[in-house]
Amino acid sequence: MTSRSESERVAASAAPIAVAGARILVGAAVVVTLIVAYVQAGGGPAFDFFGYFTNLTSALSAALLIAAGCIGMRRSSAPRWLPLGRGTALACMLIVAVVYNAVVPGTGSAAPWISATLHAAFPALLLLDWVCIHDRPPLPWRSLWVVLPYPLLWLAVVLLRGATDGWVPYGFLLPERGAAALLATSGALLVALLASGALVWALSRVRLRSAILRRVPSPAQ
Repeated sequence: MTSRSESERVAASAAPIAVAGARILVGAAVVVTLIVAYVQAGGGPAFDFFGYFTNLTSALSAALLIAAGCIGMRRSSAPRWLPLGRGTALACMLIVAVVYNAVVPGTGSAAPWISATLHAAFPALLLLDWVCIHDRPPLPWRSLWVVLPYPLLWLAVVLLRGATDGWVPYGFLLPERGAAALLATSGALLVALLASGALVWALSRVRLRSAILRRVPSPAQ
C-alpha cells in the first residue's frame, strides 16, 4: 500500500518534459537579464549589485527554477527542500512585484525592459508555474517559517552596511531615517512576507487542471 507521503513524492515528479525545458529557458533568460543589468549599471562590486533584493532574489529564483527543470528533464523526484525553496522564492518575488508596481512604480535606473522582466514578467511566470503545474506537494503549514531566514539575513546585512559604510539599496532603509522608522519598515516588510508566504502555501493546495498537463503527453504514453 502506498503511503500519502510516497504518493505526494511520486506526484511531485510528474511535470512534462516541455514544462521542464521551459523552466530551464526562463531561468536562463533571467540570468542573462541580470548579467545585462549588471553591465548596463557599469559593473562595480557585485556585492552591491546583489545587495538589491530584486536582483538577489531573481538570481536565486532562477537557480531554483533551473534546478526544477533539470530534475524534470531527468524524470526523477525532486528533493524535499526544492518545493520549500521554490515556495519561499515565489513569496519573495511576489513582494518584489507588489512593492515595485504598487508602492514605488517606475523607480530605479535599469532599462524599462529589465524592470518589466524582473518586477512583472518573472514573478507572474513563477506564480503561473506554481499554480498550474502540480509537481510539488502541498506545503505543510508548520514549515511556513522558512520564508523568513533569507530576507532576515538580507535585511541584517543591508542595515549593517548602512550603519557602517553608508550604502543601502533602497531609500526607505537609509540610517538617517532613525531606528524607529527602520524598525517599523522592517516589521512591515516581514509581515507582508509572511502574508505572501501564507498565500503561496495555500496555493500549493490548489489543484487546477492545467491545459499544459492535459495536452503534453508523458514519455510513458
